[in-house]
Amino acid sequence: MTEPLGDLLPSPSILLGPGPSMADPRVLRAMATPLLGQFDPEFTVIMNEVMALCRYAFQTDNARTFPVSATGRGGLEAAMASLIEPGDRVVVGECGNFGQLLIEIAARCGAEVVPVRAEWGHIIEPAAIEQALRGGDTKLVALIHGETSTGVLQPLAEMAQLAHRYGAILLADAVVTLGGCEVAVDRWGVDIAVAATQKCLSCPSGLAPLTYNARTEALLTARHSKIHSNYFDLTQLACYWSVDRFNHHTASTSLVYGLREALRALQVEGLEARYARHRLHGGALRAGIEALGLQCFGQEPEPHRLPMLTPVLIPEGIDDRRVRSRLLQDFGIEIGAAFGPLLGRVWRIGTLGYSASRPNVLLCLAALEAVLRREGWKSDAGAGVDAALTYYAACRCQRGTVAVGGHLNASARMARHETTGV
Repeated sequence: MTEPLGDLLPSPSILLGPGPSMADPRVLRAMATPLLGQFDPEFTVIMNEVMALCRYAFQTDNARTFPVSATGRGGLEAAMASLIEPGDRVVVGECGNFGQLLIEIAARCGAEVVPVRAEWGHIIEPAAIEQALRGGDTKLVALIHGETSTGVLQPLAEMAQLAHRYGAILLADAVVTLGGCEVAVDRWGVDIAVAATQKCLSCPSGLAPLTYNARTEALLTARHSKIHSNYFDLTQLACYWSVDRFNHHTASTSLVYGLREALRALQVEGLEARYARHRLHGGALRAGIEALGLQCFGQEPEPHRLPMLTPVLIPEGIDDRRVRSRLLQDFGIEIGAAFGPLLGRVWRIGTLGYSASRPNVLLCLAALEAVLRREGWKSDAGAGVDAALTYYAACRCQRGTVAVGGHLNASARMARHETTGV
């Protein structure tokens, strides 16, 4: 390399895939603040604040609530590697790509894995889980709360009751759902839940918020064999995120700052308001998609669909990659491809966290219409945007609110529009 590299100036993009979402500017500002040592008393205070805010997000009183220094997949591996011993019977629900991931992780931990499968686009039914539990002593039931490969939202409360009835615990993958729809860990009886920062929390990837209860901790303590992973050992990580401050690893100070700010933004907005915002913009997007003559993948009723992820069936004769490429190159909008049997058949459009805004939804619909028209798809001009605007107007009338923007400035912006028209 003879010449020094130039400035790093990646192109700005509107991230409307299944993750990562657009980072909240407040998170990026927090991450740019000066570093502290991991045992600095001031950083210890920040760690305590992060744990308290994680409890708020998970709706739990669990003492063991902290982020793992890893992506969501790393958090899941920490949970399963710490709980599963060779030969343990583990029931895993699979109705999409990430259920398959749980099966693989459990198998790598030496579990006797009992898959419970459902057609992609459908939930796992409680009766199927119960039938698997009747087959033998089971240590763990693992389910995906929000299956981003298909757009399915899996109910968990009845699953937790079933697991407990048969002497097992319930692990929930809440990677996409934390901060986007209700994750009521204590009320539902979920024993251990794992999330990630880059989805509805709108923080860069790299931390996996996790929580587990006393029932789970008892299993960790009662292990007969040593946890095979040092880095992903929850018993050591719990000591690191405790008053003991066990020297396990050096957490990324900047990421901890970012997670604190992301969770603080969630607290300021409020859980119910955050959930309502995701439902609102997801609903407007789906209304626009249907007005363009497109169909959503999956036939589950609305309560079993992710509000922040819209899987769209690709029409016959439309090139998946070319459409996504044109959206990115011409409009700076990124949407997601699909996995496995849905690859080339489904687009995944996300309205996650900071990305969930009225301007982003309208821009996406207008851009998608323009790109599809060049591909030969016929629809009424402006139909998608008009349908979304009609949806927004109906929601405002029903709810008596103007908070239909994308973030905490939304109310102020809409209030200004009401009074000035700007």
